[in-house]
Amino acid sequence: MAADQLEMFSIANPCIGVCESNQRGYCKGCLRSRDERFNWHAKAPAEQSEILQRLSKRRARLLQQRKKSQHENDSPNLQLPGFTDE
Repeated sequence: MAADQLEMFSIANPCIGVCESNQRGYCKGCLRSRDERFNWHAKAPAEQSEILQRLSKRRARLLQQRKKSQHENDSPNLQLPGFTDE
């Protein structure tokens, strides 16, 4: 039934106009790989839906990594002033 619904409605292109690849090859704007970006409109709705599910997982991982990184940067420095690891 869900597959029937996918065919009834077109799935919007997730592009937000920030078309630049990061170090891993994903677009910085929409997080799609090169293969996922090319020929979006020619892909079957089921394939587009699968791509969107992968994007959701990538976005969640990215947000989790950023949150972890921010938390590590916000942690207090326990080293006393004037003492270094040199």
